[in-house]
Amino acid sequence: MTKKAINYYIEQNLIFPDSLENGYRDFSDKDVERLKEISVLRKLGLRIEEIKMIFADETSSALQKISVQKELSLQREKAKKAILDKLSCGYSFAEIDRELETIEQGATVTEKLLEAFPGYYGRFICLHFARFLNEPITTSEQQAAYEEIITFLDNAPSIDFPKEVQSFLVESTKHINIEDIHGMIENTKRSIEDPQKFLSGNREMLEQYLEYKQSEEYKQSPVYHMQRILKEYNRTSGYYDVFIPAMKKLSVSYSKYYEQMESANEKLLLQYPEIAALNKLND
Repeated sequence: MTKKAINYYIEQNLIFPDSLENGYRDFSDKDVERLKEISVLRKLGLRIEEIKMIFADETSSALQKISVQKELSLQREKAKKAILDKLSCGYSFAEIDRELETIEQGATVTEKLLEAFPGYYGRFICLHFARFLNEPITTSEQQAAYEEIITFLDNAPSIDFPKEVQSFLVESTKHINIEDIHGMIENTKRSIEDPQKFLSGNREMLEQYLEYKQSEEYKQSPVYHMQRILKEYNRTSGYYDVFIPAMKKLSVSYSKYYEQMESANEKLLLQYPEIAALNKLND
């Protein structure tokens, strides 16, 4: 690491070595360790502001959020590479411009999703909806839906978890990485595409889940309180009444996914009607 780089990190308040009377600086072991960490993060392509966020965060939430941003950025760069190939094969600039606009609009929504929802919940919901934001806006209805989504996310109230619930959420999800989230999303996708296979193959697990949901242990758990808070938030913030309907108008693929999800849920309730009773009890 060059002297110039070290001086820059001092100016950016990333390290705080002591200044000696002879004009030299005295770097502690902690300063040296911090410089090593900065070097690693810079090699990973992180900006100074992102590094500051990471060092100011004691829960790893900032690192996890940045990791999701990098994942989505890589996907966009891959899409842009494909567009560049099209341009080289004779596609018109007008066609290319429309595709680039789609990428930019998807990036705007995913970034706002990360900002609107906290921690793991924000990472999961961002990656979940990112799959449906790669379709061009071609109608006035889609444009209106896009603007409605942006307005909702810009004005969505924050989710206030009690301290013990927040601590539980951070601790229980700190080891869940992007690959894990993609795996959960894919498993959900497969389960709603063939709900009967899912129900047949997971009967024991579902019965254990239902038994736990009816237990006093569950009602006293942080999971129960977290789910109640999220359910109430979704009901009062406009998530169900504004965001979801707008997503269905914006994205044909999401509308189809939502229909599959509703159909799968109907089959689940037919086989396990006690789930409906539990949901009503928890309202």
